[in-house]
Amino acid sequence: MAYSSQVQFEDHLKPVMPPQGPRPCEHCALRINPAFLPIPASELLAIQNYRKSTRVVEAGRTIIEEHRASPQLFTLYSGWAFRYKTLRDGRRQILNFLLPGDFLGLQDEFADSFTHGVEAATTVTLCVFERKDLWEVFHTQPKLGYDITWLAAREEKFVDDNLVTAGRRSAAERVAMLLMHLYRRAQRVGMEREGWVEFPFQQQHIADALGLSLVHTNKTMRSLQRLGLFRIDRGWLRILDPLALQNLGDYFDRPLRPAPLI
Repeated sequence: MAYSSQVQFEDHLKPVMPPQGPRPCEHCALRINPAFLPIPASELLAIQNYRKSTRVVEAGRTIIEEHRASPQLFTLYSGWAFRYKTLRDGRRQILNFLLPGDFLGLQDEFADSFTHGVEAATTVTLCVFERKDLWEVFHTQPKLGYDITWLAAREEKFVDDNLVTAGRRSAAERVAMLLMHLYRRAQRVGMEREGWVEFPFQQQHIADALGLSLVHTNKTMRSLQRLGLFRIDRGWLRILDPLALQNLGDYFDRPLRPAPLI
């Protein structure tokens, strides 16, 4: 079936800088998105005081270096990134894909070592926070401390879901689950354009996330595309048969709880 679209595939989403000025968080575009919880003015002021700067990181560059302490934490404001670990021989496991509103670097606060790296998949913009200020937030703003803990727990749930996928789903089920999951998450934070979402990932990223070989990933994705379940075109993803893809991946498309935004 042919799908027409006004989307210009060469025209990828441009990075959006976080607001500047004396009260930047009051003008945060993410905060008007229903995917995120509203907060009272006092907590917004605390976040505003906690935020120290903004940053732009180009696609393919490191946001958080693996095996090194990062003095900063980040809120991803625009773009795609991913969290990963590598083995000594260079093999990589992608732990999670990151979207606007995600809080980056928190896991190492609760670990005995520096556990992961974060890489930009597209050009990303970030709000920057000093790690050393984190405990002051917990002490002076317990509700924000709870929100930060909630975000850490959500990351753990994503890792749990990935473990189930890698341990029990077939290759086709893994690909179906991942594509539906990423499409719905991108759609939820307003990254959909006429039924398409920007999808900057190569098959190697998919293989690294699902624990499959590149050859197996290629064969599986081609098979699912021939069935008419999805289409990837020049860095854009469209789900053509969401019900079939959900059933194949055992993916339950339930409304997601609005998330805290730091």
